[in-house]
Amino acid sequence: MKILEKNTIKHTLRRSIHPYLNGAWKPNYTEYTATDMEVIGTIPSDIDGVYLRNTENQLHEPIGYYHPFDGDGMLHAMSFKDGKAEYRNRFIRTKGFEEEQKLGKSIWTGFANDPKKSKRPGWGAQEHLKDSSSTDVVVHAGKVLSTFWQCGDGYRLDPYTLEQYGAENWVPAEGISAHPKVDINTGEMLFFNYSKKAPYQHYGVVDKDNNLVHYTPIPLPGPRLPHDMAFTKNYSILIDLPFFWDPEKLKKNQHVPTYYGDTLPTRFAIFPRYGSAEDVMWFEADPTYVLHWMNAYEDGDEIVLDGYFQDNPDPAPMKGLPKLVGKFMAGLDQRSFKSKLHRWRFNLKTGEVTEKHLDDKILEFGTFNQHYAGVKSRYLYSTWSKPGWFLFSGIVKHDLETGESWSLPFGKKRYGSEAPFVPRIGATSEDDGYLVSFITDMKENRSECILVDAQDIEAGPVCQIILPHRICSGTHAAWADGPSIRAYSETSSDE
Repeated sequence: MKILEKNTIKHTLRRSIHPYLNGAWKPNYTEYTATDMEVIGTIPSDIDGVYLRNTENQLHEPIGYYHPFDGDGMLHAMSFKDGKAEYRNRFIRTKGFEEEQKLGKSIWTGFANDPKKSKRPGWGAQEHLKDSSSTDVVVHAGKVLSTFWQCGDGYRLDPYTLEQYGAENWVPAEGISAHPKVDINTGEMLFFNYSKKAPYQHYGVVDKDNNLVHYTPIPLPGPRLPHDMAFTKNYSILIDLPFFWDPEKLKKNQHVPTYYGDTLPTRFAIFPRYGSAEDVMWFEADPTYVLHWMNAYEDGDEIVLDGYFQDNPDPAPMKGLPKLVGKFMAGLDQRSFKSKLHRWRFNLKTGEVTEKHLDDKILEFGTFNQHYAGVKSRYLYSTWSKPGWFLFSGIVKHDLETGESWSLPFGKKRYGSEAPFVPRIGATSEDDGYLVSFITDMKENRSECILVDAQDIEAGPVCQIILPHRICSGTHAAWADGPSIRAYSETSSDE
């Protein structure tokens, strides 16, 4: 292994028994650039692009109770070309990161605490949090965009070098939510945000050249907590879920615990991609909460949408813990909220909604071939988690046409990431390619990047690339094709 760069960031975090500051969630402080890493197996020569994962790595002693989503964002990138791989990881230099590094301590408290504990005004829908940009990562207009789970600035980086360009300049005052959606077939990026102020939600479109070209309110009845959105070729889909801040507690500026209105419907706003509030068709379905949506597509007069329906959106606190702590721990555990792959169908002519579980297994954090985003797709790759933990233990591949599924456990004490689909160069079918994931192996005390043949996931990894350090677990990941990234770079240099 060649270490080309190694840089340790100053930190003040003390030893802790906190479950999300230890083990597979132990924060990283050192940034690396590495090549010629040890490889078990052979790196395929028929892929070209970059795999990116966002993680939370708390640098300073937290103010109040720590939740893993409060941690400072760190991106990990593994680039592939011609059968070779290169690894980098970098903290995202957010405004909050820079200010806390200057002082050498935390300035903002986490979302589970009294807002008054933050020493300065913050970001996000709660308005007192640090935008750590540690939640999602997408690639749009040739650059990385990292995001924060409760609305933030959005930060741009180079997908290969992780060179940082700072906060995105087109982002509205209300910020952007955790999950903007990139339509790689048009180059557009769709996003939404939410806040505690009327109209409570906005929606926007950014074109292929990274210009904000559409921004409009899509009003909600009050402050809500949507997390994700979906799109088809012609429509965007936003969701009003019956899970939000408790209205009475919010009057006192208290954001926890949240409120679940199990007698309220889940409402879906479906409207043209460049539409406004006047164009919205509202649909009502069974009450639930959904963290993540998968693909959506148009099927005659209907729109089909897949996602992870929670059978128990308001789980009881985990036993043996203080009530509030137990509540947050349950909110991180798939087996507590019981998320299951689910399908909704919306008839645009009649207004009828039908829905059903596609699988009774507890699953979440899925991916699919992004070249099929917005049109009918056949395959979906979900993860399951370790009971009681926010740690991914394996992958399930679903064939949505036949109903078949196949599983790949990561192994004992091995925890992975979301596994984006990587198209093979010259791919001839939807699942002709690989799944890629970072694995943290607690038995071997190391991390590795694995590639799995998407057409035969039960065969296990075709290669394991050993990283220079054991990385902290985290949230979301993405794959971006090399030719499309380079095409944007060439266009920019011509200008």
